Amino acid sequence: MLIKAKMVLKKKLICRGTGLVMLVLLSFVLLPPLLYADQCPQPRKTKKAPEQFLKMTNPLSLEPENIIAGKILFERKAKPLPCMQCHGLSGTGDGPMAFGLTPPPRNFTCAQTIKDVPDGQLFWIIRNGSSGTGMPAFKKLEDEEIWQLILYLRKLSLTRLVHWKN
Repeated sequence: MLIKAKMVLKKKLICRGTGLVMLVLLSFVLLPPLLYADQCPQPRKTKKAPEQFLKMTNPLSLEPENIIAGKILFERKAKPLPCMQCHGLSGTGDGPMAFGLTPPPRNFTCAQTIKDVPDGQLFWIIRNGSSGTGMPAFKKLEDEEIWQLILYLRKLSLTRLVHWKN
C-alpha cells in the first residue's frame, strides 16, 4: 500500500511538473503578443522599401466605396488569408492567428505607428511580406486592392484618435 501511495504521489508530482513546464513554455508563445499588440507605438525595424515604392502615393480617393472594399478585403477576401486573421477584426493585432507570432502583428489602430509610414512602404510590405515577421506576401492582390487596403488601414489608425479625444 505504501509503495502504491508513493507511485501515485510521484505521478502527481510529474503531472504538476509537466504542467508547470507547459505553462512556462506557453508564456513564451502567448505573452509577447499580449504585451506588444496594444503597445502604441509598436517598436519595429521593418525593412525599408526600395526608393521607387517610397515615392508612391495612393491614387485612390477617400470615397466610402474604396474604404468599404478595403474593409471587405481585410476581413474576408484577401488571399492567402484575410488580414484580420492576424491583425484582428478591429486591427489591434490580436487576431486568432496572432498568438505565437514574434514580433506580434501590427496594431493599425495606433496612429503614432502608422502616420509616418509612406503609402508606398505599406504597398511594398503588403505585396512582398515582411521578413522576420509573420506577414506573408499578398502577390495575387491587384494594385487597386492593395490601395483599398491601405485606405482602410489608415482609417483604422484614426479610430483610436477619435476614442482618445472623446
